[in-house]
Amino acid sequence: MTAALTVDGVTKRFGSVTAVDDLSLEVGPDERLGLVGPSGCGKSTLLRVVAGLLTADAGRILLGGLPVDDGETHLPPERRATGLVFQEHALFPHLTVARNVAFGLRRLGRHETSSRVGEVLDLVGMSGHRDRYPHELSGGERQRVALARALAPRPRLMLLDEPFASLDPNLRAQIRDDVVAILRQAATPAVFVTHDQDEALGIGDRVAVMQAGRIEQLATPWDVYHQPVNRFVAGFMGEASFLPVQRDGEGSRIELGPLPAREGALPAGTVAMVRPDDVDFVLDPSGDSEIAAVEFRGSVWSYTVRLASGALVRSSREHLVRVDVGARVRVGLAPGHQPVVIPHDH
Repeated sequence: MTAALTVDGVTKRFGSVTAVDDLSLEVGPDERLGLVGPSGCGKSTLLRVVAGLLTADAGRILLGGLPVDDGETHLPPERRATGLVFQEHALFPHLTVARNVAFGLRRLGRHETSSRVGEVLDLVGMSGHRDRYPHELSGGERQRVALARALAPRPRLMLLDEPFASLDPNLRAQIRDDVVAILRQAATPAVFVTHDQDEALGIGDRVAVMQAGRIEQLATPWDVYHQPVNRFVAGFMGEASFLPVQRDGEGSRIELGPLPAREGALPAGTVAMVRPDDVDFVLDPSGDSEIAAVEFRGSVWSYTVRLASGALVRSSREHLVRVDVGARVRVGLAPGHQPVVIPHDH
């Protein structure tokens, strides 16, 4: 099937700064892609190039297989059939909810417009608010209206730039889940830009991790989190501890235990990553490790453990496991968990 979005070797510069650097990716016809990375990595710039708000300096953008920016063609945003949702909602304060949603349907007749407005307001759960004004709505309700307005013209692709950043954490999670469900129900492909790692993992069918204008890894949320391709992705996409790999006969190990036999003997300087849920410990007065710090996170305790070598690792334990700073412990890998070797060239 034809990809909803094809980005082929796109570069965007601002003077001497290269914001997007020879970047390529595709978004499937019914796919939600989470685009995540630190501030300044180029993710919002890429979204604006796709939307037509900026022109690519090199490369091609195709929507539904049709070129919209390829060095010769540059379609303006209104001709790209993309829906845009930003953090600020950008609703017209002097228009009602219904008239805000109808704004992009000016080519339709009155009856068709009214029918489509009702349809998308039902879809986002805002049909009872059609006569209200933006200032009469909560932040989450305004975001739903912004989504309805973007969906009303039946876009080929939705582009969302930090759409939940202005919401409080509890509402943010609820609205995020609702928006993803709405997009799935509408069978609308989408690209979400976010700096929030958990949000990217929760939103995307796949996740693209960006740094310095390039994609470091594009994979499923599980693979990005559990099989990162380099140390940057490993550290950016969640808490991670890195331990040196040591020779162990014909194989390799880290301080917490052996690596899988398939890894064999790895070269000097190789490191392996463990996530907090990979690290287990038991109280033992004769243990060679100790609890260096404790942080309560509601459903779990987060422990910083100082190993015999002096290296620090994080361990997350359920809330009933309470251990004090300074306690001596024995540390190992949780049953079934394995460290992830980080490629030596990174």
